Amino acid sequence: MNSGPEHTNNPPATTAPATANSTVAAAATVITNIARLVTNDPSLGDGSPLGLIQDAAVVIDGDRIAWVGETSKAPATDNRFDAAGRAAVPGFVDSHSHLVFAGDRTAEFNARMSGRAYRAGGIRTTVAATRAATDEALEANLTRYLREALRQGTTTFETKSGYGLTVQDEARALRIAAAHTDEVTYLGAHIVSPDYADDPAGYVELVTGPMLEACAPYARWIDVFCEKGAFDGDQARAILTAGAARGLHPRIHANQLSHGPGVQLAVELDAASADHCTHLTDADVDALASGNTVATLLPGAEFSTRAQWPDARRLLDAGATVALSTDCNPGSSFTSSMPFCVALAVRDMGMTPDEAVWSATAGGAAALRRTDIGRVTPGARADLALLDAPSHVHLAYRPGVPLVAQVWRRGERVR
Repeated sequence: MNSGPEHTNNPPATTAPATANSTVAAAATVITNIARLVTNDPSLGDGSPLGLIQDAAVVIDGDRIAWVGETSKAPATDNRFDAAGRAAVPGFVDSHSHLVFAGDRTAEFNARMSGRAYRAGGIRTTVAATRAATDEALEANLTRYLREALRQGTTTFETKSGYGLTVQDEARALRIAAAHTDEVTYLGAHIVSPDYADDPAGYVELVTGPMLEACAPYARWIDVFCEKGAFDGDQARAILTAGAARGLHPRIHANQLSHGPGVQLAVELDAASADHCTHLTDADVDALASGNTVATLLPGAEFSTRAQWPDARRLLDAGATVALSTDCNPGSSFTSSMPFCVALAVRDMGMTPDEAVWSATAGGAAALRRTDIGRVTPGARADLALLDAPSHVHLAYRPGVPLVAQVWRRGERVR
């Protein structure tokens, strides 16, 4: 299930304009009678950040959006699909997940729900299971969760290594992931490997040396867990700088469990995203608002660990760009549901339904530095989900209900 990103910031030169008289191929497909369409293009529809169009239609030509507008103005095509009054949103963009792993951590979750605090060290349990698993078992597990996410409207995902922590195991994790998405992140610096428990500096040398050389060909990004119990600011800087020298762009697990240097380092290094952002100073918020780094919030982690919720309202009011993602992993956020994260963000993080839907689509695209996904506008990739509801607001209004009725990815109906 390759999400196939082209990593382009501009639509093709042949993109049809968003006008009612645009010429589209007869063999294209038009989806009509969409009650409310979220385009994430403010130049369309009601002019809001969501670019809402009522009684809308979308024309898909190949793997691209060719036209959007009102159903009454839709061009003729050979293929038609009647949305029957459903709402439509761009395919969700899950910009932070950990899907190459084996085993689960049910016992840890049960203990945590019985009062034990969450700590970074639980990752070691998954490391042991992942190292023992075959390539076939790891790939089967990965594709299982990708199918699960697709059923819930996720059409683009990022995923990381980080549960191998040896040169061989990190490289194989990325090789397996790269067969399914181009948004692959090298996270050899998830925690200090148990093999180097008494030599953290030696492990940083491994991560920035032989492990990086083996992993870089499979990855687009490099990440580090900058946190007490994982890597400090100096170690994180060394790891991300080494990755950048090999052509990998940085992103950071930052300020999840406590205040720390992660957010400031992310902005300084022009990281695409600082992920978690739970414990922020005013200076951290100002840095995110003034820089290009997206604050990616992961409410599934706070839900699963009973931790303090990130303050999305504070970030948004300051002018920071916010993304939502699942953080799907077996330890601290075992959910693949972007709709669930939207509902949590609205209920517990101070976001409006409009803001949460934008952050789960266009915000995730921004966290991956992409403009060809996360929106339904001419030239964008034809990724969208029809909801069994008349409005996108139902994603928060009806939490836990499987509202995604149909999904198109790269122009193909896949559900």
